[in-house]
Amino acid sequence: MTNAAIAPERAARLIHVLFFLQLVSMGAMEMSGPFWPLHLKELSASEFEFAFAGVAVYVGPMLGIMLTSAFWGRVGDRTGHKLMMIRALIGLSLTQLALAWANDVWTILALRFVQGACAGYIAPAQTYGVGIVSPARRARLFAYLQVSTNLGSLAGAVSGGLILDHATFFWINIVAAVLCMVCAGAAAMMLPNVLASKPAHVAPSEPMKTDDEGTQPLWRSSPIPGLLGVVGILLVSRMLTQTPFSLYVGSRFNVGNWTVGLCYGMLSLGFIVSASLWARYFEHRMLADSLRRMTFIALGCAMLTLAAAFTHHIAVFIAIHFAWGVLLGATTPVLMSLISKTAGSVRQGYVLGVAQSTTQFASIVGIALGGWLSDGVGLRYTYFYVAVSYSLAMVGILLLRREGWRHRTSMGFNGPVGE
Repeated sequence: MTNAAIAPERAARLIHVLFFLQLVSMGAMEMSGPFWPLHLKELSASEFEFAFAGVAVYVGPMLGIMLTSAFWGRVGDRTGHKLMMIRALIGLSLTQLALAWANDVWTILALRFVQGACAGYIAPAQTYGVGIVSPARRARLFAYLQVSTNLGSLAGAVSGGLILDHATFFWINIVAAVLCMVCAGAAAMMLPNVLASKPAHVAPSEPMKTDDEGTQPLWRSSPIPGLLGVVGILLVSRMLTQTPFSLYVGSRFNVGNWTVGLCYGMLSLGFIVSASLWARYFEHRMLADSLRRMTFIALGCAMLTLAAAFTHHIAVFIAIHFAWGVLLGATTPVLMSLISKTAGSVRQGYVLGVAQSTTQFASIVGIALGGWLSDGVGLRYTYFYVAVSYSLAMVGILLLRREGWRHRTSMGFNGPVGE
């Protein structure tokens, strides 16, 4: 294995490789994403089965990732995160291949759960990237990789639609399987092995409190739980619109599917445009300063979604979604870089695995809660729920800021985020 200290020029090239691998592999997964309901409707024996499968086919992989990310992170901390990336890509390829031949609803749902449990590519990719870039550039790294995911999502959905227009759903899964296997081969050949950084020597006269892994406790006297909570609430806020979105836009504005898709894509476009700029803006700021500015980001999201709840003009709604996406570029990448910085170098895989589990759990909660509120309380109130959720996120950030000075003292977090 090579040492974790890699020349900046080579590290930049490797990050571009990670960007390409994530774009292709996540795009391959999104090729089938929008079209599972169409496929499942053909296979379902009843309306109940179809309704259940239509949700479970998306929640299943999230649940698998949520339950296994921390475990794979621990394994990666011991064996190297390149191996975990290759494992995840091979898992994606094999399960996509199996899905191509699956003609039973329950087999498909089981395979989708296994896909999430065996794969989980994003967390080891992030952890590998953390190991080869300077701490000052972590926010940019997380933003860059999330831009890759968003670009892959857009390109994959379009590509999957083109395949489905000219072939069958079978070929979407076959093409996805081939692309993921090609990415696994590329990762094996193009990425060097990187050793995890070793903890600094601690003098006997200054004993370090340890947990079961021999590192400083991560969950006591640490901002990590609070940061994870904020990430979770922000993701719940974002995902509340996932289930009712097309119904809300279609019924409120009386527009066609093309316009609905345009509205949906504005979030990703805003994120793609802004994420790297936000990363540069935050990368040299201290924890307390970053949280203070994140409070205004959450407030901005709340105000935008409240405006979306009131508007009756589709052009205004589209513009609001783009602006909302711009603000979202300042949320998860920046908060993940704060979590990574606070965790130190020894247990990056484990901590980022826990963070990945948190994001998957929050996404599941957001999707389920959004569906339940739109059905039980009223579709027209959807964006009011989102605004309230962002207000709760703002309260969470304010509470975390109150603990900031204690955390800085106990964790030694008294320098910039980018140090």
